[in-house]
Amino acid sequence: MSEEVVSAGTEKDDEISLIDLFAVLLRFKWLIIGITGLAMVVVVVLCVISLKLPPEDSFLPNKYKVSANMLIADPKNNSGPSLSGSASSIASMLGVAVGGGTSNTSSLILYLTDSNPFYDAIAERFNLYEKFDFEKSPIANTRKTLSKQVSADYDSDSGVLTMSFEDIDPEYAVAVVNFIADWIANQLDELGVDSNTVSKENLEKNIDVCWSEILNLTKRLSDMQDKVAQGRAFWTKNDTVEQQRIELELEAQKEVYTQLRSQLELLKVNMGSETPIFQILERPTVPDIKSGPSRGKLCIIVTFAAFFMSIFLAFLINAIKNMRNDPEVMQKLSPGSKDGAR
Repeated sequence: MSEEVVSAGTEKDDEISLIDLFAVLLRFKWLIIGITGLAMVVVVVLCVISLKLPPEDSFLPNKYKVSANMLIADPKNNSGPSLSGSASSIASMLGVAVGGGTSNTSSLILYLTDSNPFYDAIAERFNLYEKFDFEKSPIANTRKTLSKQVSADYDSDSGVLTMSFEDIDPEYAVAVVNFIADWIANQLDELGVDSNTVSKENLEKNIDVCWSEILNLTKRLSDMQDKVAQGRAFWTKNDTVEQQRIELELEAQKEVYTQLRSQLELLKVNMGSETPIFQILERPTVPDIKSGPSRGKLCIIVTFAAFFMSIFLAFLINAIKNMRNDPEVMQKLSPGSKDGAR
């Protein structure tokens, strides 16, 4: 019997507490409506003003995100065409790489695009030190600002790297992304990441040197023969030895030239059948749709935040009033009371 009475009393207290909560909300309904409505009007007006102001003066300007897509090949064993016998020996002596190795180009690019030289290159190219005009630590603050604007997203499945840049000026953002794409390509060339490209450049350079030497030896041999034929010099034993030496060098250079040309043609065939390590798939274009901010979402968030804050304020005011109307509570809070002293 007693348990039923206690249970009924508890349910009654819960019901009264719930009714009291609604009573507080009804008592302060105009406060809640007023604060919520005022917040909604203020945030809408601020959003409209931010649209009317020029982007560089607006406190909430439109931002545009520009992207470029680049394909990165991460071959596990990027080996070029191999030579055998004398061709391989000649290529090795001339410093021409005939084989490849393992590489992780994507990790290298992601590292480069989050490095200080990367941000410094952008800052110098677009004169950002003067544009931002930081009074303290201009270099460090410029790097920090750029790191918030630049983003890299690499999809390991497709091998596509997306480099993005967000700014209030879409044309400036396009220029920056184009610079980033070209900067990455130049860095990979300087680092010699693509072994086939490096081998091709070395081969072409050595072929030019070899051809120049062939022309020089041919001219020297021809000059010796012309002098004797025209009677301007007598043929001696030393001349015979020199002629034989030049002829041997000429034959050797011709052999080297033939082998290098063969290596170059094989390398071209190999490069034609392989996917380049790095290539730009899609250049950025000027966007006509902003990436942010979402003013509608901002208005909704502020309105709901003001609504919940006004409810909290209503309960706080009600609690303070109840405390002031309760003599026992006020007595406890008074400085001279024994309970307060305790």
